Amino acid sequence: MSEKASKPVSETLPIPISSALTFAQRTQITNLIRRAAKAEIMPRFRSLVATEIDQKSGPMDVVTDADRNAEKMIARGLLQLFPNAHIVGEETATEDSIAKLADAEMGFTIDPVDGTWNYAHGLATFGLILAMTRFGRPVFGLIYDPITDEVMTADETSATEIVVRGRAPRSVSVSNGGPIENLSGYVSLYSLPDDKLAPMAAILPRFQQLLTLRCIAHEFRLVAQGHMDFVLCSGLSPWDHAAGALIIKQAGGHVAMLDGGEYRADMRSGYLLCASDAATWGRVRDTMLFLLETPIEAPTDKS
Repeated sequence: MSEKASKPVSETLPIPISSALTFAQRTQITNLIRRAAKAEIMPRFRSLVATEIDQKSGPMDVVTDADRNAEKMIARGLLQLFPNAHIVGEETATEDSIAKLADAEMGFTIDPVDGTWNYAHGLATFGLILAMTRFGRPVFGLIYDPITDEVMTADETSATEIVVRGRAPRSVSVSNGGPIENLSGYVSLYSLPDDKLAPMAAILPRFQQLLTLRCIAHEFRLVAQGHMDFVLCSGLSPWDHAAGALIIKQAGGHVAMLDGGEYRADMRSGYLLCASDAATWGRVRDTMLFLLETPIEAPTDKS
């Protein structure tokens, strides 16, 4: 286990529980994810027709038949393995089902195709994300790259590792961090409130680089492997962020809400900051504190 990995979250949960998953269960989940990708996602990659792509909130927020069918397959498989689990998938979630993660002893969150816009337009930067939660806290995380067949996993008691079939698992570790001017990170600019865009743009030159891949799965992967130093997440959703938060934490990183609070999978507001270490996290937080400021409303003309 990484020296930086924190104490198991089970020590702070409402009731004593056993380890998150056995090795056999982790293998079954991994195989389920791979089967869903093989059956529903990869056959449609670069083969989608217009009738298989729909808009959700706008032209940059799309869903495909691959998303829907893969989620159904994964959810069905999880319930066969864990009949009492509470399942929250991106394409079927409601605010009520997300809130129920806080009380669920065993919850699973599914993002069947993260980076759907990329996927729908033939770009290979997409992935599958799955997390297991206990009373809202992530205790197992998995990010799968169907293109390379690489699985990145972590649980509350073990360090993050990459598994490729036919090879021994490989541990990964976050970067050494550093001063702001040497840091590279991910910020999804267009998920920020409109009043925060100009202040964020103003601080861009202070960093080595700030990017977005339009795929949080790969952003989390690259931070966990030490190729990037941090990722700032807004527009929180459990299927996007629960797995990656745990994966970066167990790779030695520091993970917390921008206001210093603990991240939970049932959270829907605020900013999640995952960085290579506590010192680097603090420097990035101090630079981005303007995100927590309440906008000043213009005075009302009462004349």
